[in-house]
Amino acid sequence: MLAKRKMQSKELAETLGITQANLSILKTGKAKGIRFDTLEAICKALDCQPGDILEFVPDKE
Repeated sequence: MLAKRKMQSKELAETLGITQANLSILKTGKAKGIRFDTLEAICKALDCQPGDILEFVPDKE
């Protein structure tokens, strides 16, 4: 979505008020969770829906 919106990670992080390191954790899927207000802010900034940026990947057993 960042590429579609021609936005850099740095710009999105500044818009959201989070660090680039925290945004990187979200982008790489290493985050354990995400607050709904952060998800809402990302969707507003990128003009998208949560399903456009999230993917469910089951844990390996």
